[in-house]
Amino acid sequence: MNLVIAAPFAPMEATSREKLPEGSEWQYEPKWDGFRCLAFRDGEEVDLQSKSEQKLARYFPEVVEHLLSIDAKQFVIDGEIVVDRHGALSFDDLLQRIHPAESRIRKLAKETPAKLIVFDLLVDDRGHSLVEKTLEERRPLLDQFAAKYFDDKFIVLSPYTRDTKQAREWLRGGAGALDGVVAKRVDLPYQSGNRDGMVKVKNLRTADCVIGGFRYGAKEREVGSLLLGMYGEDGLLHHVGFCSGLKAAEKPELTARLEKLIAKPGFTGRAPGGPSRWSTERSVEWEPLRPELVVEVQYDHFSGGRFRHGTRLLRWRPDKSPEQCRLKDVKVSGTRPEMGS
Repeated sequence: MNLVIAAPFAPMEATSREKLPEGSEWQYEPKWDGFRCLAFRDGEEVDLQSKSEQKLARYFPEVVEHLLSIDAKQFVIDGEIVVDRHGALSFDDLLQRIHPAESRIRKLAKETPAKLIVFDLLVDDRGHSLVEKTLEERRPLLDQFAAKYFDDKFIVLSPYTRDTKQAREWLRGGAGALDGVVAKRVDLPYQSGNRDGMVKVKNLRTADCVIGGFRYGAKEREVGSLLLGMYGEDGLLHHVGFCSGLKAAEKPELTARLEKLIAKPGFTGRAPGGPSRWSTERSVEWEPLRPELVVEVQYDHFSGGRFRHGTRLLRWRPDKSPEQCRLKDVKVSGTRPEMGS
């Protein structure tokens, strides 16, 4: 490519905080639940690059096609690839795309097409680099670019606000629809490769779960992780995720407590998965438990009937019965800002 900025190019990243920063120097944007993507267009060539600078184009051919359909022949934009299923963003459908078979990818591209939500413009349609301009200068140029070229269906403009109150409403109302809120300094240029001037605050929620099993640690005969379950409307206990990061000082006593409850089947519905390309025989072994113990955990996202990431143990809940831990009570969707120019 002959662009002034070409792949690989390190994207701007964010520092995690618990609260949104305040002040006139901050702009707020939704943190979409997808794959970060820098898109490079030069004539009839399109490159898609992930946050880790890996190539994404082969996994999202429909996004490439939509970018090629734009009248502008050169540009670089920063955004997020997402899959929208019935008004909610599905990270599980995105993960299905990272597949070695092209035929499988093409099939999924038709069944669950992805879209690119754009929040920054790094090279304009005249081939001029904008990375040295401040965000306050770049955003109006992106708005103009989007109004001229985006279809508002598959290539869409991400909203923003300078109003902290509005940003807090996004954070409160976006459970399941958003991954959180990002705050960016408007007075700084694009911070390629570092985290200066950008803060992310993620949605964190809690849920009560049954301990349906546990795994021993890799190097010791002590508990390494707890396997979490919730009851579905079918009355079965389904595996929904795991909780690790247990305190070392508490492991001996907890291990002894859990071993007294070992009994099959543990989970009567969906059980922990089997081996994969990333797992070993040891890592998929688990001990089933009688469903008697309940814990409250903190999580950042729930989709596809499970926690997407590991959860954090907050406290034990002897006051709650296992039957009260129900899948239908977990919030998986919410309001989200409207996209488009």
